[in-house]
Amino acid sequence: MTAQMPAPVVLENSVVRLEPLTADHVPDLFAAGGGDDEVWRWMPTPAPATKEELAATAVSVSANHVAFAVIHQGRAVGWTTYADVPGFDESVEIGWTWYGRSVWRTAVNTSCKILLIDHAFSLGHNRVMFKTDHLNLRSQAAIRRIGGVHEGTLRRHRRRADGSWRDSVYFGILEEEWPEHRARLNR
Repeated sequence: MTAQMPAPVVLENSVVRLEPLTADHVPDLFAAGGGDDEVWRWMPTPAPATKEELAATAVSVSANHVAFAVIHQGRAVGWTTYADVPGFDESVEIGWTWYGRSVWRTAVNTSCKILLIDHAFSLGHNRVMFKTDHLNLRSQAAIRRIGGVHEGTLRRHRRRADGSWRDSVYFGILEEEWPEHRARLNR
């Protein structure tokens, strides 16, 4: 089976609903994390200071990724995406993820990742990849918690929004590893 790049679909469980990111989500998203430098600290763009800036960023993200608004208790609280991974057969990346502080340290991130990883493997992908800034220890811990295995670090991989160099830490979950991790997360 040849893996397909995921299409914009709705994915849902008892904690979150992931729906294709649109301009309609911008007011809730701005309320959740717009202008919050800590929320946007590790993102490739600075914190949007206005709803218009956030809308422009959302359009840019959606043009290059399969982007989802993360809906929790009826409101958009962040976004997450799938991205193609050139050079890695039947792989997909989950990234460009952010959440407002109100849902940090809740079940939101784990619930999103379960939906996204399940969906990726159902489409025939053999691996799901993640990358994060080498200084973003909170993100690295979250990726490890869901089962991500450290696969390496690309030094000076990309520039941060402030112009400094970022090393990117790569993680992966293989299809055959996922059932055990999924069962543990659901417990």
